[in-house]
Amino acid sequence: MKVRHLLGISGGKDSAALAIYLKQSHPELDMDYYTCDTGRELKETYDLVDKLQSYLGKPIELLQAVNPKTDTPFDNTFDHFLAAYGGYLPSSTSRWCTKKLKLEPFEGYIGDEPTISYVGIRGDEDREGYISKKQNVQSIFPFRKNIWSEDVNRLVLSNSNMSQFESCYLVNSKELIDRANKFLITQVSEEFTLKQKINALLDIDVKAYNRSVFEFLKTTAYPVGKLDHFPLVENDEVLKINDIFQILEDSGVGIPAYYNKREYQVEIDGEIKTGIYARSRSGCFFCFFQQKIEWVWLLENHPELYENAQKYEKEGYTWMDSENLEELKQPERVAKIKLEHYKKVQKNKTKRTSTSWQDEIVEAEGLGCASCFI
Repeated sequence: MKVRHLLGISGGKDSAALAIYLKQSHPELDMDYYTCDTGRELKETYDLVDKLQSYLGKPIELLQAVNPKTDTPFDNTFDHFLAAYGGYLPSSTSRWCTKKLKLEPFEGYIGDEPTISYVGIRGDEDREGYISKKQNVQSIFPFRKNIWSEDVNRLVLSNSNMSQFESCYLVNSKELIDRANKFLITQVSEEFTLKQKINALLDIDVKAYNRSVFEFLKTTAYPVGKLDHFPLVENDEVLKINDIFQILEDSGVGIPAYYNKREYQVEIDGEIKTGIYARSRSGCFFCFFQQKIEWVWLLENHPELYENAQKYEKEGYTWMDSENLEELKQPERVAKIKLEHYKKVQKNKTKRTSTSWQDEIVEAEGLGCASCFI
């Protein structure tokens, strides 16, 4: 049975680096690429998608929830659904934008064909990411030590399947069975959690664990189990933020331009200090997960987009709970946001073992949402 290999391009660094990494490391995978367009992305995001498409040598399928040319009087999909929701702006507690503009087009694009979805969550991130509810879709995480999704790990290491998984381990890694067996035959409990069991087996040998999971999945309906061979079971690399930037730079695709550092000035005790800011993620230019300093970045680097975002706000509907964009753009408020950001960055620098810009990106990601989908 044919199994489809699928990779979504968000316009951000991680999904772009994953596409490059898999093309370089596993060219045997017949990968299809797609991107979900909200119609409200930064130009820098579209530029990255174009560069990546040239590098991959394959089209990146453009998915839209509705076709602005034929299906709606609006010129973009976001405005179409904003009208459908009665002008109710999306927020962290009501992410209809993610559902309507990203997830539903993705689910519709997949159809019923067995599909492996490759997800660019890094080895230095502690999150699972979106897992499709469709039974014919399986997520794989090539950048992580543990490439399997939580549902797969829970299945293969469940107490009821302990004997079966031990047999799979014996078939694939007989030479390691003595070291692994004490963990394989220990039931998951409050004293020995699923996470502890996974980490114990991965610490013995990543490839042995991957091969054994693959063997187990052959007895299930999971798409990976339908393959005769799955090259990623031989992966034991863990890629982190510095690796991602290196992949992008070495490929010639480059990092998304919105990561480019820009300077700003603040006054502290009569002395002018220089800070740096940039955007920390892909996504719509008015994303509600943005930090205040990112709104300032938008105001100063894309004033026309800031004005556009401001037009969406009205009584009771704002992008932020604490203030609206008219209030935020006032010079005294901008100066205060820059000062707060500068002090926070300086404080964080004292906690780090390095001073790389990449570390600041990771910190910024942790304050919001690394990506609305990919």
